[in-house]
Amino acid sequence: MNNAGFEDIVFIVNMRIRMIRDTLRLNPPPDMFLEKSLDDLAFIDWVLACLTQSLAESEGRYGGYNGYTYISDAEWQFSQLLTEFSLESSPFSSSIYGETRARITMLREASDGRRKAMEESELPSEMAKSEPVVSSAELSGLLEGI
Repeated sequence: MNNAGFEDIVFIVNMRIRMIRDTLRLNPPPDMFLEKSLDDLAFIDWVLACLTQSLAESEGRYGGYNGYTYISDAEWQFSQLLTEFSLESSPFSSSIYGETRARITMLREASDGRRKAMEESELPSEMAKSEPVVSSAELSGLLEGI
């Protein structure tokens, strides 16, 4: 995978995260959207795991750039989405119990593990640990009117 392909994949993952976040804001009926949203979360998790593994195998470099800089924001956004998904204010909160709660917990643990692995990599620690001052979703919102 080349640098451009890697960046494109991260961009697509960020778009899918935004789509789920927007779905949550629209207050959809859980019986129609919960299972599909959970499948989308699992897919995003799988892609992030593949990217992280690919980075580890390439020593974190793609095209002369540190690949972790591209994925750290997506991983942070995914972690935030998982939190939003399971909050009481989520339209799915009344439907999240038992196996569904366990799936979300597993996704959160996997995300936390990847974030910890990035922190322990050879990245400068401030880059891996920092949360973005303005996330890409916020930046898109700010730039919509321009």
